[in-house]
Amino acid sequence: MRTLNTYTAKQIAAVLQKDDPQMNLRTVRYYTQIGIIPPLELVGNKRMYTDSHLYYFRAILTLSKSGETLASAQEKLKGLSIDDVIKIGENLRLYQSNQVLQNETHVVNEDVIISMSSRISPELKAKMIETVAHMLKGEGNK
Repeated sequence: MRTLNTYTAKQIAAVLQKDDPQMNLRTVRYYTQIGIIPPLELVGNKRMYTDSHLYYFRAILTLSKSGETLASAQEKLKGLSIDDVIKIGENLRLYQSNQVLQNETHVVNEDVIISMSSRISPELKAKMIETVAHMLKGEGNK
């Protein structure tokens, strides 16, 4: 069982602003009010946000940056396990402009795009692209 940190609305907004400057206290309260995140936890006599809520906010950010509406994001998240919600949220960095600007992107084919850090040597980048392309050719022979 995971131990969950607790946050006030202001605290969770501050954490989320590091992920996306647009995530402010008003947005946090709005998402809470429309029920796109799970109900708040009762801690003592206060309603609090937890790490689970943080995962939901990050998943919502990721889905909205990938073109989803809030309604479709809410629909997608319904019924998912917390692990699946976390996985979606972990993709947020793929949509952060500084990450996109720092990484080199290689389109292998219409289904596969590889994003690599500039810290990876040119030799290794070439080998990775070649390996993935080779694997995809093998996939086509099935």
